Amino acid sequence: MPLNKVPRHTACLAMMLFVIAVLTATRVAACGMTTDCMIGDRTYRIALPEGNEGAAPIPAILFVHGYRGKAANVMHNKALLALTADPGVALIAAQASGPEWNIPGVPSVDAAPGVDELQYFDALIDDAVRRFDIDRTRVMVAGFSSGAMMVWNLACNRGQAYLGFVPMSGTFWEPLPERCPSGPVNLIHYHGTKDTIVPLQGRLLKDSHQGDVTRAISLMVGHGTYTPRRSTQTGDLKCDRQQNSTGRLLELCLFPGKHQMRVANIRRAWKIFATQSGE
Repeated sequence: MPLNKVPRHTACLAMMLFVIAVLTATRVAACGMTTDCMIGDRTYRIALPEGNEGAAPIPAILFVHGYRGKAANVMHNKALLALTADPGVALIAAQASGPEWNIPGVPSVDAAPGVDELQYFDALIDDAVRRFDIDRTRVMVAGFSSGAMMVWNLACNRGQAYLGFVPMSGTFWEPLPERCPSGPVNLIHYHGTKDTIVPLQGRLLKDSHQGDVTRAISLMVGHGTYTPRRSTQTGDLKCDRQQNSTGRLLELCLFPGKHQMRVANIRRAWKIFATQSGE
């Protein structure tokens, strides 16, 4: 057969594979760190760990920004981006539809009627799994300030959908829920004892009131048979840990600081939950 003659079916197959490759590359490249990933009228951004090509599924840390935060700014935070190298996970940045997460108790001026945040996070995970081959069984969600308030609501209502929860410097708005449909979850809460923006006991804000962290912890304790608290101190971080009969871990960690996020605490929580799950 002459070299310039290629069977028609072979040429068609090659063209088909080329088109599929182009479409796949376009779909994957269509969003990421610098471009929004669209899910309906909502968005998110994602940074993938280097050297993970073909090594699926990918574990992830889903980060929830605070008041007036932006997913784009999360992608410019070098400390958060470092999580893609150590512990080597995808970093997903959620994006609120407005200045605040639309959760129960939010100040009325920041409320967004018709916005269902639980539905948004469900859709986000489904899209990330489909688009980037994220491992839905190994997604930990962390958030700071009002982002932590969103994390507490996810823990209460979507507890079985995530590896664990890491709220930092924020909990429910008042009134706290009477119960959580999720039951016991893996949750580590970090908070500065000198926080005046979101104090441990909460404070009046606009026409609402921030919740009390110790009451939120007690709410979770009420959903499982937990062992007595075991206290540990590492540096300036003091943690009270409890576990229930099914192995769910609940921990409150305090440090002598103000309203601040420590990425090292996110990394610490990931290693605890990953070890717990047998990774």
